Amino acid sequence: MAIAAHPGDALFTMGATLANHIHNGGEGVFVNLSLGERGHPTIPTDTYGQMQRIATEDAARLLGAETEFLTYQDAEIPADQDAALAVCDLIRKHKPSIAITHWKGSWHKDHRNTYLVVQDAIFYADLRSLPRALPAHPPPDLYYADNWEDADNYRPDTFLDTSAVHEKWLEACALFPMWRGETGLIRYNDYYRSLAVMRGCLASFNYAVALMSEPEQRVKKVQTLDSRKRFL
Repeated sequence: MAIAAHPGDALFTMGATLANHIHNGGEGVFVNLSLGERGHPTIPTDTYGQMQRIATEDAARLLGAETEFLTYQDAEIPADQDAALAVCDLIRKHKPSIAITHWKGSWHKDHRNTYLVVQDAIFYADLRSLPRALPAHPPPDLYYADNWEDADNYRPDTFLDTSAVHEKWLEACALFPMWRGETGLIRYNDYYRSLAVMRGCLASFNYAVALMSEPEQRVKKVQTLDSRKRFL
């Protein structure tokens, strides 16, 4: 389960990880707390939000994943109990064994709040005494994505081989105007393509993503996050 503030964050920084998990026989779902509808300098927010939703659904379909959308406004994602319970319900619904989200060291308010929401959501999802529509689900292994906006004190300790899904991930990302450079912001295509090469060089893979887990966990070089299938 990739839990992101905006669709671009989900696909660009978490999509290759989900694609790899699906490639290795697992399932994946993209959870978007907002549509990132305020991310284009000229397209009206309602129009751009719909474009983001369609791109996310098409990209997820290409990768074999599902999608979930909450209804928070871009730049207004709250770090409150209602948001945490909404994500808790999705964790109980999809029962992920692995979750990926934003690291707290971000200059972006939505990213910092999503980090806080996910912490509480995982706690609530595992709390059997908390009555919800669905039964409790054990907390998934939690990883933080390698996002240029969340770089403060980001210390990756897991390098995941994404070589087998690299081209499909690029194809999925290319569905987004932001990836294609149409928003006038940073060159997301060049940055994340290059990052996959750089992380691959560090891990002795063709392409890789770096992930950060809880500090006490040791550095790992793996070809799947599924411990039953690791062979490095």
